[in-house]
Amino acid sequence: MYNVKTTAIILIAMGSSRVFAQDSVVVSRPVITGFADAYYRYSLLNPAATEDNFENFTSFTNSHNSFELGMLSVKVEHAIGKVGVVGDLGFGKRAREFSYNDEESMLAIKQLYLSYSPWENVKLTGGSWATHIGYELVDAPGNRNYSMSYMFSYGPFFHTGLKAEIASGKSGFMLGFVNPTDFKSANFSRKYVIGQYSLALAEEKVKLYLNGLIGKADSDNRNNQIDMVVTGAVTDKFSMGYNGTVATSQGQDISGKWLASSRWWGSALYFNYDPATALGLTLRTEYFSDSDAMTGPFVNTAGGNVFSATLSANIRMSNLVFIPEVRIDNASTNIFTKPSGTSGSSPSFLFGAYYKF
Repeated sequence: MYNVKTTAIILIAMGSSRVFAQDSVVVSRPVITGFADAYYRYSLLNPAATEDNFENFTSFTNSHNSFELGMLSVKVEHAIGKVGVVGDLGFGKRAREFSYNDEESMLAIKQLYLSYSPWENVKLTGGSWATHIGYELVDAPGNRNYSMSYMFSYGPFFHTGLKAEIASGKSGFMLGFVNPTDFKSANFSRKYVIGQYSLALAEEKVKLYLNGLIGKADSDNRNNQIDMVVTGAVTDKFSMGYNGTVATSQGQDISGKWLASSRWWGSALYFNYDPATALGLTLRTEYFSDSDAMTGPFVNTAGGNVFSATLSANIRMSNLVFIPEVRIDNASTNIFTKPSGTSGSSPSFLFGAYYKF
């Protein structure tokens, strides 16, 4: 199973174009899918019971010694001839964190977009959709680890604007013009340019995705990110994934002179093994570096890095999947707190579950 944000976009684009290429108008019935997820997390540091002290600097699992609801998600898809629409709604804490710029609402429009395919293998899209950058997805069923990586947590979640996609043989191309990252509404002139190149190799057993964005959030700041994802099936039971990304930000001083760029970067390997249909194992190893103290773990510090190892099992019972998980985060500085002081290491245990329909 490949858990890549870009995979869904490419498959929808290619699959839809085959339908749209027909001369007659094809009307499909609405397709409704969804899921619900929940989890329990325990930090072995046993942090104090305060709302912002969970010893976790990644998305969607900010709790300690508590049973938590994730998200109820419902997605509706419909197509008439060359035109299609997708609406994807989420309700819960996971949806609130995903749409953190939307007034902290528990009910979030994760995706809402219209598409039009004027020619075969060409698709134009307008609206809001999940980002093409990175390996992991906001939806729990899209990942084999339940907790999220640092790269996912501090990269973009979604984009709102216009994009064009072209599929040509084993290659795919995407170019878009969008609001600044994670803004559904941006009533100012600054916009981002996003892009992607994808390539399938070795009879589609290996897939490569080169992703990027560049633009100004406002007149005084410009940002860019370059990202690469590679997935490969080694055997029928064993597959691997890689994600590497570099994000930079540059500001201006009061005289209008551009200052030196700040950056963070990360690199992760995913090892996926399925000894049986009902059981899957995934080990994620991630190195995240932020020497310029741009992100949550290192804000108000001199910067540093963290290495995280996460081992997750996927126990599948038809549409119900249980995910027991052990995770250890080791940082170069003491960014984690505990009742007796601070620590550079944060071990935790998590038990997640989701049901999809």
